[in-house]
Amino acid sequence: MSKIKIIFYAVFCMIPFINYSQHTDQINSNRPGETMSAFAVGKKVIQIETGIYGITENHNVLNYDANGFGLDFTLRYGLFLEKLELIADLQYQNEKFTTLFSSTNRSALKQTVLGAKYLIYDPFKNYEKKVNLYSWKANRKVDWHQFIPAVSVFAGANLTFSDNPYSFSPKSSISPKIMLITQNHFGNGTWVFVTNIIADYITTDYPSYGYVLTLTKGFNNKWSGFIENQGYKSDFYSDAIFRGGAAYLLNKDMQIDASISTSLKNTPSILYGGFGFSWRYDANYKEVRMSIDTKDSDKKGAKNEKKKKRKDEVETTPNKIQ
Repeated sequence: MSKIKIIFYAVFCMIPFINYSQHTDQINSNRPGETMSAFAVGKKVIQIETGIYGITENHNVLNYDANGFGLDFTLRYGLFLEKLELIADLQYQNEKFTTLFSSTNRSALKQTVLGAKYLIYDPFKNYEKKVNLYSWKANRKVDWHQFIPAVSVFAGANLTFSDNPYSFSPKSSISPKIMLITQNHFGNGTWVFVTNIIADYITTDYPSYGYVLTLTKGFNNKWSGFIENQGYKSDFYSDAIFRGGAAYLLNKDMQIDASISTSLKNTPSILYGGFGFSWRYDANYKEVRMSIDTKDSDKKGAKNEKKKKRKDEVETTPNKIQ
């Protein structure tokens, strides 16, 4: 066995001794898409994701135009456990609303959501991807494990304040929001597919149900791009939105992004795009390690020793058929 293979094999055998944690070497932002990822930021990690966007709307039936800008702000904090994350999600919008007979300016917090996300299943936990050092073909076969998604749940509350021009009711209210989140990693992690199934404003007169599907591709260590489809339906408002954009990693804790979105319908037609910034503070994070079962470890170690011994005998005995 060559020295390179021996070194590679030794490093690979060490992998199971390190438990897969939520914290990653590089920032993992939900921006610039609208999906919420399944994994938390990590215990005691603070992450801020914010951005500014411009928006234009035109309704062919009601004959109105709306043009303005908005600010997104999301605060994520890993609390108590690696799997638990607290989330505050706010969106402020300011726009000029024009009809055939009037023109008014309106502004308010369009969205205020407070909640928590918990990872209930992690397919990477205690998973060891086996590498066959003697078969290129075996290493190239389909890894069916990648089709098993990570699964999380989100539960929170919508806070709607009185006289909000973006609300279906002039009264202030608090209503539940729940979400089922799945996340798959394909092609050694270069492709990530995230789904969100959402039930929103559940106890109000106009509950909303929807989904978001996001496919992200990592081009290199700095650049990534995404495409996304979002749909939601209620008696108050329904729509289907398509998005696309890219993100650039400034360093391991900072990311910038840009995106553009459009609707498929013209009641109203919506077009908006913007830029964003994500920042992570993880100085208080402590790496979580977990040793695997000692019996399994001893068995694997003994098995590897036997293989190595047999291989050494073959390489040092010249008259043996190799």
